[in-house]
Amino acid sequence: MIQNFDEGKKQSQGYSLNSFTDDELYKIHLATLAVLEKTGIFVETEEALDIFAGAGAEVDRKKKIVKIPPYVVDDAIRSAPSKIVLAGRNPDNDKVLETGRVHFTNFSEGVEVVDLYTDERREPTKADLADAARLVDYLSDIDVCEKAVGSSDVPQEIVPLHNAEAMLTNTTKHCCVGPGNGFLLNKLVKISAAIVGGLKKLKERPILSFTTCPVSPLQLIKECCEIIIESARTGSVINILSMAMAGGTSPVTLAGTLVTHNAEVLGGLTLNQLVSKGAPVIYGSSTTAMDLKLGTASVGTPECAMISGAVARLARYYALPSYVAGG
Repeated sequence: MIQNFDEGKKQSQGYSLNSFTDDELYKIHLATLAVLEKTGIFVETEEALDIFAGAGAEVDRKKKIVKIPPYVVDDAIRSAPSKIVLAGRNPDNDKVLETGRVHFTNFSEGVEVVDLYTDERREPTKADLADAARLVDYLSDIDVCEKAVGSSDVPQEIVPLHNAEAMLTNTTKHCCVGPGNGFLLNKLVKISAAIVGGLKKLKERPILSFTTCPVSPLQLIKECCEIIIESARTGSVINILSMAMAGGTSPVTLAGTLVTHNAEVLGGLTLNQLVSKGAPVIYGSSTTAMDLKLGTASVGTPECAMISGAVARLARYYALPSYVAGG
């Protein structure tokens, strides 16, 4: 296993960006706990509501609002592991997520491609995803394979299965996919287990991890709840990734957006840990600011870079592995 150089640590040379002091991070944490306890989060499934209620949360079943006591959130943060191994089909491509280690992945998910032969813009196919996976496998500076595009030419109700097949058969690096729902997640676990030699072996060497996104502001919708719950039950790595947009789906101030983002991720993490303490969770972010002129998500902007740096620092404060979208 070859690991990347240490990054994000205090050193005597080189450039570093420390967005917050520990005291400032504690203030953000307290504000987040207040949101989760006083405002609460929307939780769509009855199963998830039952899980929160069983842990002592205040549950309004008519409005599907859950208000989580601070001690429940704090306990969940402590129980989530600070080190996660993302295994590849080739052990040489294993990557360890822990404090101070930085790895790189391609981003997900392109909605159009430019055809290599005709130069026309079109919807991506399963073959395009397979080609992208082969490219990622070749590029030494990309450590983990994300779903670069979606397969538009297969039945969409089972597209996550096709996406995973295209990736797992074309790269020996760790793969990340959105499973769609809890039912398909369990199917993907069985597929991955068949590749590595059984469910026990898969827990030792997880070659596939999953991503789910709360809906901003502060909503764990049906599919999100299912994925969080089933990933915990199967011991699968889950990346809980907020996609809040400052000025759109979250407060226009970056500080307010960071608190909203944090509440969404910690709300999902708490549900995950209530199902199975110690289940592997990645603190994820594709949060940015909305372009108020165009009504689109702004990327490659100073605001996005500031939020991404702040999120990485916040995840490190919690001693959680993090995934941060490019700024």
